[in-house]
Amino acid sequence: MSTADDELTWGRSTVDTVCPLDCPDTCSLEVAVERGAIVSIGGSRKHAVTDGYICGKVRRFGERVYGDARLTHPLVRRGRRGDGQFARTTWDEALATIAGRMVEIRGTWGAEAVLPFSYGGSNGLLTQDTVDARLFRQFGATRLARTVCAVPTSTANQALYGKMPSVTYPDYRHARLIVVWGANPSSSGIHLIPHIKAAQEAGAALVVIDPRRTNLARRADLHLALKPGTDVVVALAVHRYLFEHGGADEPFLAAHAEGADRLRERCAEWTLDRAAEVAGIDPELLENFAEMYADISPAIIRCGWGLERNRNGGNAALAVLALPAVGGKFGVRGGGYSMSNTAAWNLSPESWIARAEPDTRVVNMNRLGRALLEMRDPPIRMLFVYNCNPVATMPNQNRVIEGLSREDLFTVVFEQVMTDTAKFADVILPATTFLESYDVAQSYGSTNLQLARPVIEPVGAARPNVEVFAELAERLGLDVGAGGASDVEALLELTAALPEEARGELMDAGIAVGVAGGAPVQFVDVHPRTRNHKVRLFPEELERESPEGIYRYRPDPATRDHPLALISPSTGKTVNSTLGELRAHVASLQMHPDDAEPRGLATGDTARVFNALGEVHCPVELDAGIRRGTVGLPKGLWRMSTLNGATANALVSDELTDIGGGAVFNDARVQVARVLTATLERDEEAPAAADHDRDTPVH
Repeated sequence: MSTADDELTWGRSTVDTVCPLDCPDTCSLEVAVERGAIVSIGGSRKHAVTDGYICGKVRRFGERVYGDARLTHPLVRRGRRGDGQFARTTWDEALATIAGRMVEIRGTWGAEAVLPFSYGGSNGLLTQDTVDARLFRQFGATRLARTVCAVPTSTANQALYGKMPSVTYPDYRHARLIVVWGANPSSSGIHLIPHIKAAQEAGAALVVIDPRRTNLARRADLHLALKPGTDVVVALAVHRYLFEHGGADEPFLAAHAEGADRLRERCAEWTLDRAAEVAGIDPELLENFAEMYADISPAIIRCGWGLERNRNGGNAALAVLALPAVGGKFGVRGGGYSMSNTAAWNLSPESWIARAEPDTRVVNMNRLGRALLEMRDPPIRMLFVYNCNPVATMPNQNRVIEGLSREDLFTVVFEQVMTDTAKFADVILPATTFLESYDVAQSYGSTNLQLARPVIEPVGAARPNVEVFAELAERLGLDVGAGGASDVEALLELTAALPEEARGELMDAGIAVGVAGGAPVQFVDVHPRTRNHKVRLFPEELERESPEGIYRYRPDPATRDHPLALISPSTGKTVNSTLGELRAHVASLQMHPDDAEPRGLATGDTARVFNALGEVHCPVELDAGIRRGTVGLPKGLWRMSTLNGATANALVSDELTDIGGGAVFNDARVQVARVLTATLERDEEAPAAADHDRDTPVH
């Protein structure tokens, strides 16, 4: 080959693609590649909202692609389960083993003895619910309820508005009041921050509702540091204030809503004083918030997912999302609410799965440990994990580990790196990352779709999901359709099922913007997708399904022995548990000095955080920015990031939310005690209280 040809083949080039990780922003990327390897990952300007800058997490993603933990070949277990001892094998041998075991289990126990376990927060439209769904549906496996995140809020949004598309980031600049409730865009969704700053510079007021004094809360005009689990009563008290002080938009409610009288009845018991007492906040501050929301327009509420992760999560989402309707905040640019925009294109995986779900039993993924240890008729004999790291992400961690340790359980893990879950596998299959295969990423902060292109060849023998499931289906004698042979063919099949305008924009430009140019005004460009296009303020089906009915409060589960609320906020280091292998330090427990002092704790001391379910050993970081009575450990920790190999999820029960069957991560109630005094290298995730959640984007 000539020198010129060599430079053409191996010289530096830049490839456009998109980040599909579990963040509202879906940044467009420019990836520099030289001699077939990733040199750097930066932002591109193809997506106007992300506009050329990205978070530090994705900038480091090459460290995952080429890191020591990367899985490059199929492996089979050779040591004791959980010890992480494996031997290399071939794809042919690995898939033959898996298919043979599936057939054997089906013949002995029935197909429902196989449980596929996945959650696609960090996946595009190809890597979950395409060929994989066809395979497991035809096989007749136990079905999985993917409820670990967003189901209570999604259920509330669907019931109230039929998932009407949300206000997108650029329109925050037009708001005169911004309420960020249960979200921390500094850590997840950084591209909202410049728009909030621009609105503030133009005179907008900012209210942040969060148990921690985040960087955004420090810049707020009003910060309400609620007790975890009390968001519902605060929202109901604001509803009562609106109804009683002329803040309710009665003409709008008459024309565009139903059930307002029932909501008015339910909120009547929640005075500002009573709600403030339950939430542990100053009633005067709560009254200030209610007055601001009644008086200022345009007003927008950014409803996050933090408020759903407790026993009252579904009702909290209902009450918060109902506020713009009662307060009459729709119909103007910069007014309304932001939740998820996954429904903006009206896409349904069912249209491309094209295989009916079997009438098999359903396992709520939050109860994986219970299912593995207690389920009978038949018991779970095979667990097939992909797009998920349940040891790090599911509640009741010790029960999950106990279940994975069963010698009669055959576990397959299809993964990019050696996760905590992969160490319990019998067979490990190496998966490509989003930089090594095709996909379509759907934003849930904006309304766009973007085409993900491979920027390098797969590392080692890693393979895309669609190819692996297609070959496994063939070995099982199942028909997954012509579009399952490769990720390219699956991409063509998927895009053929998209709306014509999306398909054209996506294939021509790599991005399809969506409704109203990506900036819809609610009740102007978009309307509720309910049966009569009205807001359903009192959805009767949820009233029937909820234990105590909707707009109700279930009391704090704290006890004298376990008085502290443990929360697990997202951070600037990981996306859920993705990239957890790159953490270089032990995680620290955030704790208010007033809670630490009577326990004899100081920064750097090693603490035991415990309840009846388990315990976590970690250093303490005193932080006056977290409310008294609440402590925090980062979300998505791997076992190596604590001193005893347990994370916050070891202290979380597998009880479920009031609506939607979601996880109650923030209902963990614990005690903290000093183990020893030591000087430890402080975790990068919890430096001094003033900067533990930097929101400065990486340019």
